[in-house]
Amino acid sequence: MSWSVPSYLPRYAAGLLKRALDAFPVVVLMGARQTGKSTLARTEPFLADRLYLTLDDPETHERARRAAPDLVCSAPRLTLDEVQREPDLLLAVKRAVDEDRPRRNGRFLLTGSANLLLMRRVSETLAGRATYLNLWPLCRQERLGRGRPGVWSDLLAAPVADWPDFFESRNETPAAWRTEVCVSGYPTPAVELGAVDARSLWFDGYVRTYLERDLQALTAVSNLVDFRRLMRVASHRLGGLINQADIGRDLQLPRTTVQRHLSLLETSFQLVPLPPYSVNRSKRLVKSPKLYWSDPALALWLSGANGASGEHLENLVLTDLLVWRDGQAPAPDVLFWRTTTDREVDFVVEAGGRLLAVEVKADATPGLADMRGLRLFREEYRDQFAGGLLLHGGRDMQWMGDGVLAVPWWQVV
Repeated sequence: MSWSVPSYLPRYAAGLLKRALDAFPVVVLMGARQTGKSTLARTEPFLADRLYLTLDDPETHERARRAAPDLVCSAPRLTLDEVQREPDLLLAVKRAVDEDRPRRNGRFLLTGSANLLLMRRVSETLAGRATYLNLWPLCRQERLGRGRPGVWSDLLAAPVADWPDFFESRNETPAAWRTEVCVSGYPTPAVELGAVDARSLWFDGYVRTYLERDLQALTAVSNLVDFRRLMRVASHRLGGLINQADIGRDLQLPRTTVQRHLSLLETSFQLVPLPPYSVNRSKRLVKSPKLYWSDPALALWLSGANGASGEHLENLVLTDLLVWRDGQAPAPDVLFWRTTTDREVDFVVEAGGRLLAVEVKADATPGLADMRGLRLFREEYRDQFAGGLLLHGGRDMQWMGDGVLAVPWWQVV
C-alpha cells in the first residue's frame, strides 16, 4: 500500500481561531503536544502576517526569560509557541495589552501544550484579556482532508424524522472502527506513518518525551515509573468512572498522589474527564466523571492490548464530539448520563436547552437491549429530548423506537 503525505490538513478549529483574533487582543490555543498547533500557526493564510517565535528554541526561551518586555514588542502581531515553558512571559503580555490604547485585537496568539486555564497563576494573569481555544488530535473527517468534524450540527438542526433522508443523501463509504482507532489523531502517525510498527515506535518516543520533558516543564514528578504505571492503569479504565481510591489500591499509591497525577494528565491534555449530566428529576444519578483519553490510539498502545474494544470506539466518537464542541460559540456541553442502577447513555449533547442522546455499540447488529438507557433517558427528559442515536459497527440504519435511530458510526463521525 502506498502512503501519500498531504502538505497540510485543514483544521476545524481554524475558523473559530480567526474569529477570536478579530475580537480579542490575546488568543490562547491549547492542546497536547504534537496535535498540530505549531503547524496551524505557521500555515493558515490568515496568520501569515504574524511574527512566529517558539519557546522550544533555546535562544528564544532565554530571551523570554531575560527580556520578556522586549520580546513581546518584537512585532505588531506576534505568535508565541509553547508559552507554558515560561509562564512569567505572560506578565509581559498582560502589560503590553494594558498599555495598548486603543487595544489591538489579534495582537498576540499564544499556544501551549498545557491547559493554561487549569494553571491558576497563568489564567489569573490574562483574566479579561484573553480567550482560550482547544486544538484536539485530528478527528476522522479532518484526517480525510475535509476540515470538519462529524455531522452533529446538522443533526441538531434537522427534525428527527428527516435524519434517515439526511444520512442516505451523504453517500458515505463504510469504515472499520478497529482500523480507525489504531490510526491515531496525532498528525505524524495519522498521515505519515502507515505501518503499525512505525506508529508503535512513534508512540514510544512520544511518551518518553512527554514524561522526560513536557511533564517536567509543568511540575517536578519525583517518580516517573509510578507515573507511567498510572498511565497504563488509566488506559485500562477507558470509559469507566474515575475512582481515585481504586486506582491507588491497584498501584499501591496514596490517593493524593493519584489525584495529582491524574490532574497532570488532564492539564497536559492527555486525559479527558467527561462530566455527568446531573439534572435529577426522578432518578438518582451518578456524579463522578468518566475517564477517556484525547487519543484512543495512544490509550490502546499504553494498554498493551492486542486489539481495540468497544470502549475505544466510544472514545473515537468522543474525540469527534470534542473537536465539534470546541469549534462552536457558544460551546455546547458534552456529558454522559448514568443512574445509580447503571442505566446509562454514553454521551449527552446539551445545546440551546435541547438534549441529543448518543449510545455507542461496537456490535454490527444492535438490538432492543441496547436501547435501555436511551429509552429511560427519553422518558425522563421528553420535553428537552432532541433525538437519540444508537451508533453501531454495522452498515444498516433502522428506527429503534420513538425518536431513536440506529445508524452506522461512520455515517456520523
